[in-house]
Amino acid sequence: MAETFKAFVIKDVDGKPKGGFTTLTLADLPDNDVLVEVAYSTLNYKDGLAVSGKGRIARKLPMVAGIDLAGTVVESRSPDWKAGDKVVANGWGMSETQWGGYTRFQRLKAEWLTRLPDAFSLKEAMGIGTAGYTAALCVDALERWGAVRPGGKEVLVTGAAGGVGSVAVALLAKRGYPVVASTGRPETHDYLRGLGATGFIDRAVLLEKGAPLQKERWAGGIDSVGGQTLVSVLSQTMWGGAIAACGLAGSSDLPGTVLPHILRSVALLGVDSVMAPQPLRDAAWARLARDMDKTALKVMYEVQPFDALPDLATRILAGQIRGRVVVDVTR
Repeated sequence: MAETFKAFVIKDVDGKPKGGFTTLTLADLPDNDVLVEVAYSTLNYKDGLAVSGKGRIARKLPMVAGIDLAGTVVESRSPDWKAGDKVVANGWGMSETQWGGYTRFQRLKAEWLTRLPDAFSLKEAMGIGTAGYTAALCVDALERWGAVRPGGKEVLVTGAAGGVGSVAVALLAKRGYPVVASTGRPETHDYLRGLGATGFIDRAVLLEKGAPLQKERWAGGIDSVGGQTLVSVLSQTMWGGAIAACGLAGSSDLPGTVLPHILRSVALLGVDSVMAPQPLRDAAWARLARDMDKTALKVMYEVQPFDALPDLATRILAGQIRGRVVVDVTR
């Protein structure tokens, strides 16, 4: 093992969080049970906020950023893990209250780790990443609720060209749902068709404020945008339908009414990927291993070197990233 290694660390500089590359040693890492050699992490919207300093994501400083990782166990004091095990970690407060994945080595609590399904390499696992794992949690939530069925009425995915949206479109299409993708970038339509989208709606349409109850269209949906977009989607959801909400890329506000819920029995299903219990995580990764088409996955992500992280953070906040970005922390 290397005596020193590179990490992206957020520190307090004149009372403000500021991130940058620094050199760490194993002795600098938290005293958790499992030492993992990290191969890849990813870039998510939350990572963009943390790395750029435009959002106070880190609540303890200094903080190694990165909300997920994939790697190989090097040492373990836990009987659940042994050297050589391939693992992923998503959420659990990483980059907020716990040191995260933008580092060559990290020590993690045993219960934070999920065994990597045999279906995926470490790189493919981060091609899916927290965004894809969250999308799988959303599909699971919709199916548990029972509002949608393969071959039935349309299912909407907002922010469809982003990380969560891309995987959501692919998973739903694989299951046989008619998927309508919402995006403001017409140039992504061919990409989304390739993932299985059968229709499109411009995000500007969903940003328009309308009546609290509009024409029923969606049997269900997955929303990563929030704000007026989510309000519009709820107002257009059919009786007994459900929307799984997992993000706030547009806004954390919900400027709507209870009318869709009490007059059409529309359910708003909150999906949290950060603290989801292990059975939900295992089910989500099992779905991904079963339903994630490898051809679709291959066109969904790009691999970027560690050094490109600050520029990538700026681009994701500007809406200039399509699909997923895998961060290779080894280069």
